[in-house]
Amino acid sequence: MTAVKTFSPQSKPAPSGPDTNASTAQGLTPTDTLRQRARQDVMDGAVTSTYTLDPKEVVALLNDALATEWVCALRYKRHYYVAKGIKARFAASEFLEHAQQELDHADRLAERIVQLGGNPDLNPDTLTQRSHATYHDGTGLRDMIIEDLVAERIAIDSYRELAKFLGDHDSTTRKLIEDILAVEEEHADDLMDLLEAEPTSISTQ
Repeated sequence: MTAVKTFSPQSKPAPSGPDTNASTAQGLTPTDTLRQRARQDVMDGAVTSTYTLDPKEVVALLNDALATEWVCALRYKRHYYVAKGIKARFAASEFLEHAQQELDHADRLAERIVQLGGNPDLNPDTLTQRSHATYHDGTGLRDMIIEDLVAERIAIDSYRELAKFLGDHDSTTRKLIEDILAVEEEHADDLMDLLEAEPTSISTQ
């Protein structure tokens, strides 16, 4: 009788957990290192050791932007309230919309300042000093539109420079600034439309 051959099942290696020391792609930090770093200076919140800018400097820059947004919102509100007559009705609606958007920008900037460990500076005594744009009452509809356009052009340049300064060092803040910049460019375009609807010649001095 031919002996029946028996085979013992090959033992399979016990499944091992993921190698937390291996990065999934070249240049990525191993998981264990990420976990260890996260516990260091845990009270710094969103600001980790890989944040290469000076958070205090960024907060100061954002507080200047915050002051600018509040001053612009107040200027737009003033222009909205004093723009009178049928001819000014459309411009007034633009002033109000712009004021509301500037306040939204201010809220977003303040939230980012807190994330970076800072405090939003809303001291009314220094708002106009820190603002890039100036507050201007305006003496007539066309004058108000021009002053708002000047302020938007100032904001556009300052935000563009700030986005360049942040670069890849703080992509979150840069994205916020770029979002705000896009809206300020829309504001400038809206104001140009209003000016082009006004036949009176203007002075750019």
